[in-house]
Amino acid sequence: MSPLAGEGSDVRERTPRFIITCLAVGLAAGLLSGLFGVGGGTVIVPLLVLILGFDQRLASGTSLAAIVPTASVGVVSYALSDSVAWIPALVLAAGAVVGAQIGTWLLARLPQNALRWGFIGFLAVVVIMLFIVIPSRDAGLDIDVWSGVGLVVLGVITGILSGLLGVGGGIIVVPALILLFGTSDVIAKGTSLLMMIPTAISGTIGNIRRKNVDLPAAALIGVAACTTTALGAWIALHLDPFAANLLFAGFLVFIATQMAVKAWKGRGGRSAR
Repeated sequence: MSPLAGEGSDVRERTPRFIITCLAVGLAAGLLSGLFGVGGGTVIVPLLVLILGFDQRLASGTSLAAIVPTASVGVVSYALSDSVAWIPALVLAAGAVVGAQIGTWLLARLPQNALRWGFIGFLAVVVIMLFIVIPSRDAGLDIDVWSGVGLVVLGVITGILSGLLGVGGGIIVVPALILLFGTSDVIAKGTSLLMMIPTAISGTIGNIRRKNVDLPAAALIGVAACTTTALGAWIALHLDPFAANLLFAGFLVFIATQMAVKAWKGRGGRSAR
């Protein structure tokens, strides 16, 4: 067993079931990552908790580590079709790193359930807008002074919400780039994946120091995810923009439902997560 396995390591012995589960989780996470431009943590974390008995903190840390190779393959897949805005992604990442520190600081000071319900409301608005605003595949993401400022602000907001709610940046960045910046959906997804890499590396280093990562599990999930991320990206590149919006809207509804369940269960406490 890994010395980083943390509490409850008796349920995380490296059995065939453990290995198969990690590989299956990785395959699903990789497909979603490539298809929607997200990290895949929305699949990885709950499955590690429910099936393998990880505690929430260890599951989140393991998921973040697995995102690094997954997002890297996704970026390469989108870059091959010139669907990554490199400079804007780095600007977003810089803002997200700062925002994550603010979110962590606010974590113990704000009522989590109120934040969850507010974010659910935000997702509901995004879902509605995805049926109204259909992105053009010819639209890029050019950067000037004002768009640069907007990207920094978006990055900071993304980092804050990630630190407060444990959500991945992709479910915020992708719709924001499409709806607010008029970006192509595929460029929004490729850019989102690139933004995640430095943030995930930074967070993983900190989690390893705190022993909040199961490295064997992260390696299995990451390797498996790499095999399906390119497939997800390929599907996204060949989908009609409206069909892509419909699928993404369905994914956001799934996320909002998960958060609503957590908020309902934790309605009696101030800091329930």
